[in-house]
Amino acid sequence: MSQHNGKVAQVIGPVVDVTFEGEGELPKILDALVISRDNGERLVLETQQHIGEDTVRAISMDSTEGLRRGMAVEATGAPITMPVGDQIKGRLFNVVGTPIDGNKEVSSEGAYPIHREAPKFEDLSTATEVLF
Repeated sequence: MSQHNGKVAQVIGPVVDVTFEGEGELPKILDALVISRDNGERLVLETQQHIGEDTVRAISMDSTEGLRRGMAVEATGAPITMPVGDQIKGRLFNVVGTPIDGNKEVSSEGAYPIHREAPKFEDLSTATEVLF
């Protein structure tokens, strides 16, 4: 699916309905949508349901205060991801993978989608690592 834009149709608490006009596919269930707020911050939504021929229902990952009908919404064509690896040890992140501890940004290279299959039992290890 190519990236395309939609518009906010309705906001009810954390639930945001987004309309996509034109010829393109609707975002897939669990795909991320992004709204750029007037102050430059990005609000991430997650597609939950197709509710019509051109409309999806999404859940906001942060406050919807200040959203209004007609605001532009970008379909990313990908799910919400979280960074992985040694770079995240001892760090604090919000639900969309952005550091909230005041330290430097982390690389999103190799990030995992937040909705994915659990590891197979035989791939798990009981070894522990002690950090000093």
